[in-house]
Amino acid sequence: LTNFVTVILFTFQTNILAELKNWKLSLTEHYRLQVKQETEKHVAHVKQLCNEVENLKELLHTYEISIARKDEVITNLSQALEKEKERVELMRKFTLWRIQHVKASQEEYANRLADKQFRTTLMKKVWAAWRSLNEMKWKDKVARACQLRAEDVCVQLTNDYEARIAELTANLEQTKAEIVRLHSERDQYEDTMKKAFMRGVCALNLEAMTMFQSK
Repeated sequence: LTNFVTVILFTFQTNILAELKNWKLSLTEHYRLQVKQETEKHVAHVKQLCNEVENLKELLHTYEISIARKDEVITNLSQALEKEKERVELMRKFTLWRIQHVKASQEEYANRLADKQFRTTLMKKVWAAWRSLNEMKWKDKVARACQLRAEDVCVQLTNDYEARIAELTANLEQTKAEIVRLHSERDQYEDTMKKAFMRGVCALNLEAMTMFQSK
């Protein structure tokens, strides 16, 4: 009986140890599978994060290129506007100088005309005084002839001066028309530059929006 009990106990102990060993192996395999799954999940998550980082880098690079292009467009437009402002300022200064030059020419011509008129009037007065001192008939005839000649000269000078004044007046009107045209061209150019600048900004915004949507 003792031997039988011993065999039963030994068998029971052996079964328990075998069961414990199987249980240990099952737990070990279970935890090994869990560790493997967690490792695979971690690797997949790290890979996903790396992909996201790469995508963000590409998006950042795209943004940098877009901003650089936008800055370049703004710089070019600013330079073009500055050059146009300089050109308009030079044209304005030249036009003002031209107007002043024409006015100076007109004043100089008017002064010469007044001097000639004064000399002519003085000559008439001297001629009248000289004629009053001469009582002889032949001097009267010469005086009348000289007076007619002087009147013809005065008429001719008057006609010449009037023609010259008309020519200068026409030049002045033409200069004023040129100034008006230059101002109109400047306004049109400024309007065109503003529209071009706005179109460039809209194009950049559309390009950025397209990139956002694509991403």
